[in-house]
Amino acid sequence: MTLFRVISIKRLKWVLLGGAAALGLAATFGSSGAALLTEKTDRDLPIYCVDRQEKVCSLTFDAAWGNEDTQQLIDILGEHNIKATFFVVGEWVDKYPESVKALSDAGHEVMNHSSTHPHMTELSSDQMKQEVQTCNDKIAAVTGKQPILFRPPYGDYNDLVVSTLRDIGMYTIQWDVDSLDWKDPPASDIVSRVCSKAQNGSIILFHNAAANTPEALPAVIDGLMEQGFTFLPVSELIYRDNFYMDHTGKQIRETAAVS
Repeated sequence: MTLFRVISIKRLKWVLLGGAAALGLAATFGSSGAALLTEKTDRDLPIYCVDRQEKVCSLTFDAAWGNEDTQQLIDILGEHNIKATFFVVGEWVDKYPESVKALSDAGHEVMNHSSTHPHMTELSSDQMKQEVQTCNDKIAAVTGKQPILFRPPYGDYNDLVVSTLRDIGMYTIQWDVDSLDWKDPPASDIVSRVCSKAQNGSIILFHNAAANTPEALPAVIDGLMEQGFTFLPVSELIYRDNFYMDHTGKQIRETAAVS
């Protein structure tokens, strides 16, 4: 590469970065040097997925009512040496503390899904904090670990939900791949849906008591692994600081200015 070409590329990056900033966009550069423009958002969005270059994703399970399949899910994940994230309701912790402990002992993350599974958008900020802290305390009493992630019941959120959770040091987590297992589709449909929609940095939604999830999960894992995916719990997938959210809810790492 000639000196002129090096200088030209650097100048182009500066121009793109300046123009992007003026439009409220962020510019990053791939390994080829191509500029990728993403629109920043002024909204307080939860994390739906993460901008990751490597083929990595997170398996997540919501636990709010039943407990029929929790141990089977632990066994399947253990056979594949995968650590997942379970978002549990405080009332579920009260009913099934032995399962909460089993999840934690197996190395899975036990995170917050509220205390009573309300629509968070119908609560005041103080009521939100009480819901979340009550659940945090119940989880910590069983696992010895304080949750840092929160998934809103029903996926229901607004700016106040996200900002309130941030104020108490928690990240609000959604998903970009819904297995729809709660509708009880055939296991083959769950496998096809998840494996066709997963992307780098995806957060995938399952439920611990859906009828066909235990049957589907091994094939989902195998299918994703065949595509080259590895798996991380959500707290290891997300960026803890120096990030921004684009308008789709993708979490993107802030990059240093090009020099």
